[in-house]
Amino acid sequence: MVKVTKKEGESASALMFRFSKKIKQSGVLKEAKKRRFKDRPKNKRKVRLSALHRETKKKEMVRLRKMGMV
Repeated sequence: MVKVTKKEGESASALMFRFSKKIKQSGVLKEAKKRRFKDRPKNKRKVRLSALHRETKKKEMVRLRKMGMV
C-alpha cells in the first residue's frame, strides 16, 4: 500500500506528482495493468457449445453461398 501525506506548504499538484512517482516505483500500476485483461478460464461446456455454434454458422454460410444468396 502506498501512502503519501501532504507536507506543509505543498501544493496539490506537487502532492499528485509525488503520489504518481511512488506508485510507479512501487510497481502497483504495472501489476494492475497486467491483471486488467486477464480472464478466468472458460468451463468445458461453454467451450464446446461455442465450437458447436461456430460450426453450425459455417455450415449455414456454405449452404447460403451455394444457393447464391450471399
